[in-house]
Amino acid sequence: MDQSNSRTGTVALVDLHISLVGRRDLTGEIYRQIRGAILEGRLRHGDPLPPSRELARRLSVSRTTVMVAYDRLIGEGFVATRVGAGTFVGHDIPTAAGRPSPAPPTLAAQPVWDGIPLLGVFVDEAVYDFRSGMPDTSMFPFQTWRRLVARELRPDGAGGRPYGDPAGHPGLRVAIARHLATSRDVVTRAEDVTVTNGTQQAMDLVARVLLAPGDEVAVEDPGYEPVRRLFESLGMRVRGVPVDREGLVVDALPEGARLVSVTPSHQFPLGVPLSLPRRIALLDWARRHDAAIVEDDYDSEFRHGGRPIEPLQTLDREGRVVYVGSFSKTMLPSLRVGFVVAPAPLRHALSAARYVTDWHTALPTQAALARFLDEGWFVRHIRRVRAVYEERHRRIVDVLARDFAGLLEAVPSVTGLHLAALAPGASPAEIAGVADRAADSGVEVQRLAACGVEGPGPAGLVLGFGAIATGDIEEGLRRLRAAFDG
Repeated sequence: MDQSNSRTGTVALVDLHISLVGRRDLTGEIYRQIRGAILEGRLRHGDPLPPSRELARRLSVSRTTVMVAYDRLIGEGFVATRVGAGTFVGHDIPTAAGRPSPAPPTLAAQPVWDGIPLLGVFVDEAVYDFRSGMPDTSMFPFQTWRRLVARELRPDGAGGRPYGDPAGHPGLRVAIARHLATSRDVVTRAEDVTVTNGTQQAMDLVARVLLAPGDEVAVEDPGYEPVRRLFESLGMRVRGVPVDREGLVVDALPEGARLVSVTPSHQFPLGVPLSLPRRIALLDWARRHDAAIVEDDYDSEFRHGGRPIEPLQTLDREGRVVYVGSFSKTMLPSLRVGFVVAPAPLRHALSAARYVTDWHTALPTQAALARFLDEGWFVRHIRRVRAVYEERHRRIVDVLARDFAGLLEAVPSVTGLHLAALAPGASPAEIAGVADRAADSGVEVQRLAACGVEGPGPAGLVLGFGAIATGDIEEGLRRLRAAFDG
């Protein structure tokens, strides 16, 4: 029932749960359970109680039984009545800080989950934000996106439909296939595309359908920590493979690896592309070892110079490459829409894995994104922000060369939303101190050492430029430079 909340003046709804199963003193039980909900804070000051007639009907008791319980609560000051408005929880009642403490826990999670830190680095705001993987949301066309989503949140839109295909909204799969074919030369059809909740779920699905616990997985070292943690959580044996100026060192791949996870267009975190000879060598290695390759093409839409490098998937002639991508970096991190482009033999398994995990991504979001792609809004957005990111990239490179000589050396990179800077004369511990001092002055950066797999990564920093305004780069880097001086 709708009631007016006395604290805010807004309408509040309370669905009060009371159980009388196996109870004899019905009036006493109603009284005790409502009083308990008030004292534990589940019912707040000013919340309405259900009308006595309605609650009696729901509990299959007489109205008198409910009214007697209400009268007792009123008499003790727990609730109060207002003529013509109803019965409400009273004010100035001391409540506990939540429900009573439960019994001592008897269940325990698997140990693998204990070692995964929930840092929340993408939640806390920073004055000068150089963290990677964060686009500039102020440039996103929210008005257009709201219009497209609102169109689908109608009875005749995607919001009015029943559950959808685990592989994704048909229109979005077609739009993604068309976009990848024109912008990245990826060889695909709509039926090859599976829509996911971001790249992380894409990786999870691929691991589920290709690997078994105990299988060996090769990842870049340094590399993207969440992917490594994901494989470990699924019971895989993760091996780090070194990265140099040409990308993944193919000759260092472990013989028994069943899957290799790479970021060939813009290696995370160093930013180098996988050279063409290495790409060919990696495909040949996968063929000889009967292994799969997962190509994470997470931010290749943002090129700041040089010739585009074709994806591994385009060079693949044996169907060994699974291509994954996301719209989180190009549009909004909160959107959480990604995709898998897989060889035909994996289509059913990927859809089945998606079905048994979370079925599918929200249909209104998928349908709106399909229109966003089809109507050209995505291309317009990319062209607009690409120029801004290119300017930010140039400014960071220029300032590093001017003010950080002998301290930081930028790793050449012409793609993406971040660049890496090595600190040849420092240790990882010293750079950790620099990062901490920078944070104290409002500057947030990420350490390369934290990206290590077999051990700490190299001494240096990851400098993202998606979330920091162009005009703030100079001051942010000035403060970072001061952090080197202690």
